[in-house]
Amino acid sequence: MPEEFNWMLRVYYEDTDAGGIVFYANYLKFFERARTEWLRTAGVNQQQMLAQHQAMFVVKSTAVEYHAPARLDDELRIAVIVERLGRASVQFIQQAWCGDRLLTSGKIKVGCVDARSLRPSAIPEPVLAMISV
Repeated sequence: MPEEFNWMLRVYYEDTDAGGIVFYANYLKFFERARTEWLRTAGVNQQQMLAQHQAMFVVKSTAVEYHAPARLDDELRIAVIVERLGRASVQFIQQAWCGDRLLTSGKIKVGCVDARSLRPSAIPEPVLAMISV
């Protein structure tokens, strides 16, 4: 996997608030979608991971800073950077850019859990091999 993964998206009316600016919580959705596409690019199918290993990823923590607004019809680049890959978790740095303007940055920690008990679990070895950078 490359050091930085980028995923492009367009801001739609549904993403904005009454002032025509992207609603702050939608950046978490954008970050989630970009991480999902990062996994897909690495060859990880989350439904197969669940079916074959009874394991799934869940968000453990988020810390987000807002630097500048995005508006209707803006094209955004959502960056995904693996800051730390652990045995049972992945720490990401994520950013939303519009051109060369940083809009939002965040640290997102995702943990692997056993789907039955929802308790922390090691990332399955085949998945770990695919996402190792």
